[in-house]
Amino acid sequence: MATIAAPAGQRSGLLARPIAPTGVWSWLTTVDHKRIGILYGTTAFVFLLIGGLEALLMRTQLAVPNGRLVGPEEFNSLFTMHGTTMIFLVVMPLSAAFFNYIVPLQIGARDVAFPRLNAFSYWVFLSGALLMHFSFIAQSVPNMGWFAYANLTEKTFSPTPAVDYWVVGLQVLGVGSLAAGFNFLVTILQLRAPGMSLMRMPLFTWTTFVTSILIVLAFPVITVALIELMFDRLFGTLFFNTSGLNGDPIVWQHLFWVFGHPEVYILILPAMGIVSEIIPVFSRKPLFGYPFMVYAVASIGFLSFTVWAHHMFTTGLGPIATAFFAASTMLIAVPTGIKIFNWASTLWGGSISLTTPMLCALGFVTMFTIGGITGVMHASPPVDTQHQDTYFVVAHFHYVLFGGSIFALFGGIYYWWPKITGRFLGESLGKLQFWLMFIGFNLTFGPMHFLGVDGMPRRIYTYPDGLGWNLWNIVATIGAYTIGVAIIVFITNVIRSMRNGEIAGADPWDGMTLEWTIPSPPPHYNFETIPTVHGRDPLWLQKHPQLDGHGPGGQAAPATAMQHAEQEGGHEHPHMPDPSYWPLFAALGLLVAGAGILMTASSTGYTMLVVTGVGLFILLVGIFGWSLEPVNG
Repeated sequence: MATIAAPAGQRSGLLARPIAPTGVWSWLTTVDHKRIGILYGTTAFVFLLIGGLEALLMRTQLAVPNGRLVGPEEFNSLFTMHGTTMIFLVVMPLSAAFFNYIVPLQIGARDVAFPRLNAFSYWVFLSGALLMHFSFIAQSVPNMGWFAYANLTEKTFSPTPAVDYWVVGLQVLGVGSLAAGFNFLVTILQLRAPGMSLMRMPLFTWTTFVTSILIVLAFPVITVALIELMFDRLFGTLFFNTSGLNGDPIVWQHLFWVFGHPEVYILILPAMGIVSEIIPVFSRKPLFGYPFMVYAVASIGFLSFTVWAHHMFTTGLGPIATAFFAASTMLIAVPTGIKIFNWASTLWGGSISLTTPMLCALGFVTMFTIGGITGVMHASPPVDTQHQDTYFVVAHFHYVLFGGSIFALFGGIYYWWPKITGRFLGESLGKLQFWLMFIGFNLTFGPMHFLGVDGMPRRIYTYPDGLGWNLWNIVATIGAYTIGVAIIVFITNVIRSMRNGEIAGADPWDGMTLEWTIPSPPPHYNFETIPTVHGRDPLWLQKHPQLDGHGPGGQAAPATAMQHAEQEGGHEHPHMPDPSYWPLFAALGLLVAGAGILMTASSTGYTMLVVTGVGLFILLVGIFGWSLEPVNG
């Protein structure tokens, strides 16, 4: 088999390697995809703590009947901000952290296609998150539910600027998501290493590709809906306002869920990709049925746009529409079932190593399967009608998004932490965290199935004694605090790892893909020489030549599974884009413009429109400034 070029630092006389800049200013001006991934991940974890605290306050309020920790308005605000935070500020950016850090390494690229746009997407994400959370400072926290159903968002029922903070913050977040989506589509299509065809890409890269397509197609829908809602509130239009002849609140539900159900797969597909990387490595087997896994990912992406109205079975769609969306909802379970079957087949007969990443991956498969089964139940309109607006639905989507996405994301953290930091996270603390989180999760959300069947409605801030809900509510609250303890264990593990964690080499897990061919942490330029790929799982086939003929696709590995192609002109200095403050400057313009809109919404005159104008001017100057920078500079 071919040999891989020695890691940087072990080769002499090759090139003068650039040194990554350091200091706070270097982080503010970075365009390095790895640093941007770290910024995404760190910021998302902070919001995980905020969203988790909101959840604990809600669970404490509901632990016993007639709870008095918070009132109804405060509970609605906690409920709204918890859902919004966990979806848009935790799971999505945690996935984006892996997109940024891992995908260029997996495809053999030195950076993403548009490094400055990548930095812009992060700063815009942070701006949107800050705009939304300024509502706490203004004491006008969104309280209409994270789905913002009309008529709850009308001025009549929400006269304060609370809804406006949600609308403007989400609009700005959408700009960042679209920028990232276009960037990764171009990166994956154009910057793959020589020989890496689409059907040789790692599964995580494939799920990133399909997720980016969903972002590009779905986010414009919610953008249109938010603009219409903003016009209703600020300028008195009648898109969803029922006081007008043509205002229709059901149209909001259609627009929201046309975006919202692809959004579910924007959240879950990256988790599926992470699990598809972890299970083969710790089973010591190639991924079973790779082509079918790829087709299943693509099918899920396509079908996700055909199922939105199963959220609306109780709105009176009519028998034809209801029958179609019931059938499409059942159909989307087929590619999901294929993935679960292939993960199980990969495990079957493998030499399984129950490391923390593997435990998290197995936790994902089992919990997501339960969530998927209850999802198929809700494909039946009579069952969905029975469970509508009960805690059974809360249990269902938490088994999908917490038992699914969060477990897989923690698995990805443990799996790629050695690559990112050069150190291991502690296995003992990792397993303790997993079991605390696994037990706490099932204690929290398992009983909600029983509460839902017993008729406990969603979105109530308290309940009277004697309804039979007491036991399961206190169990669920104990489970929520158990999850909180698990997060504390994780933080402890991170601190210990950063201080004196065990040093990890370039390939600590005996990995399969290109990111494990370079040092840990990777150099600023990733690869000294761009690799040439001749098969799937190229690194693993090189290290284990006995797998010839038994690798993915059933074809014998060629004489060289992977080789490094030298750059033209010899070993030249790999030139990386220079740091730039223009993306941060442009994102600041959006922050100021958003603040101006909010100030306009809360004032009696139009003087604050000047702030919006200043923000847009800053945005245009920032874009103009970065457009004048050298393409490769």
